[in-house]
Amino acid sequence: QVHLVESGGGLVQPGGSLRLSCAASGDTFKIPVIYWYRQTPGNERELVALISNLGSTEYVRSVKGRFSLSRDNAKNTIFLQMNNLKPEDTAVYYCHDGQHWGQGTHVTVSA
Repeated sequence: QVHLVESGGGLVQPGGSLRLSCAASGDTFKIPVIYWYRQTPGNERELVALISNLGSTEYVRSVKGRFSLSRDNAKNTIFLQMNNLKPEDTAVYYCHDGQHWGQGTHVTVSA
């Protein structure tokens, strides 16, 4: 069993930065990929980025060049660094291992 916990959300002005964390516990050695999704009210969750256990990353076009993923394997934690945030980045952000979801962390980008 894997347990995922996101943190790091908050309120930030446009152009600002936040770093989200996804801490994994349990059978973490079984996780090949960690996905970050986001969801706004009334919409489905959309994929934002992913990182493999080998460190390869992929980003959707809307965040490419602004968001970056990294991982601390010793702490079983994935980081999503979000720079130059825009109001349209406002959402609840979730990490996902293909089977389990965290509880989400709220990101609000507003002046």
